[in-house]
Amino acid sequence: MSSPRHEQQFSLRRLILSSDGWPFLLVPFIPLAILLDVLGVSPVAIFFTSALGVIPTAALMGRATEELAARSGPGIGGLLNVTFGNAPELIIALFALQKGLHEVVKASLIGSVIGNILLVLGASMLAGGIGRDRQTFSRAAASAQSSMLLLAGAALIMPAIFELVEGKGLPLPGDERISYDSTVEHLSLAVAIVLIVSYAAGLLFSLKTHRGLFNPPGSHDEGEAHEAWSVRRSIGALALAGVAVGVMSEILVGSISEATESIGLTEFFVGAIVVAIVGNAAEHWVAVLVARKDKMDLSVNIAIGSSAQIALFVVPVLVLCSFFIGPNPLALVFNGFELGAFLIAVIIANHVTNEGESTWFEGVQLLAVYAVLALTFAFA
Repeated sequence: MSSPRHEQQFSLRRLILSSDGWPFLLVPFIPLAILLDVLGVSPVAIFFTSALGVIPTAALMGRATEELAARSGPGIGGLLNVTFGNAPELIIALFALQKGLHEVVKASLIGSVIGNILLVLGASMLAGGIGRDRQTFSRAAASAQSSMLLLAGAALIMPAIFELVEGKGLPLPGDERISYDSTVEHLSLAVAIVLIVSYAAGLLFSLKTHRGLFNPPGSHDEGEAHEAWSVRRSIGALALAGVAVGVMSEILVGSISEATESIGLTEFFVGAIVVAIVGNAAEHWVAVLVARKDKMDLSVNIAIGSSAQIALFVVPVLVLCSFFIGPNPLALVFNGFELGAFLIAVIIANHVTNEGESTWFEGVQLLAVYAVLALTFAFA
């Protein structure tokens, strides 16, 4: 008869070797990043090791959240998922806010939105469409998420237009932090409150009044069969992941300025592309994995829903927090590249979801658009 210790070891080994357990292979980068940071070696090495270290901590947080959600019922479970879904990105952004890296924060937020819509959804459509004529998904649920993105687009663009007309213009990609007039800061605060209220209404819509629309059959069957975690184990894992994400985020943010200067990339590119990807790499992989299993409803919901959550929840939370941490409040004034990329992503999201079906070639097109934007950011 096997001992509990042997059973735990077997369970851990089965988790790591599963198709969605690869992020945990990067766990050694967590102590390595801490060691390099203590020794004060090359900022480039610290940046890349801490970036890789964020991935398994985010994956553990996601797994623990899923286990708690499965045991809490659809209402509380859905609330847990939307609350902790983008927690790693939020934690990274909070550390960046504290250090006054406002433009890096805004770049990572826009990068997360376009990454979910173009990179993740594109890779999902490509992977799922290979060998299939087409894949279908719920137009109603996807269109509801895309409509939320349209609202976010209006809210995030208007402060920039106000500053463009009444103020000193839009920030440049190379800027680190700009002190705006208090009028723009208060406008950003008011917009953030509107977004929070609309997000709360969206939760009521998706978790209560139209719950069935956002929980298609098989939506909770995205992974391989695995041992269910107890509530105590899930809470412990969530707490451990939160601490680990915090440590990795602090190291990552602390090395951004020197690392980007050393490798010849701008903080704008690193924030919009690198930081935006590593914070949600595990969730991105799940979206591609379930698309390959022909579960496009879930894949589209992950990609579009995560983008809407960032724009309607993470952004306003950061604006509210910036009034208490960091050198000055975060103004919702994005640069021209960010505004253009966000508009392109929102338009594409609405176009794709209106069809209710996808092919592998659509995936290639979305990936091509993301490549164009990434190249433009690199040259900016």
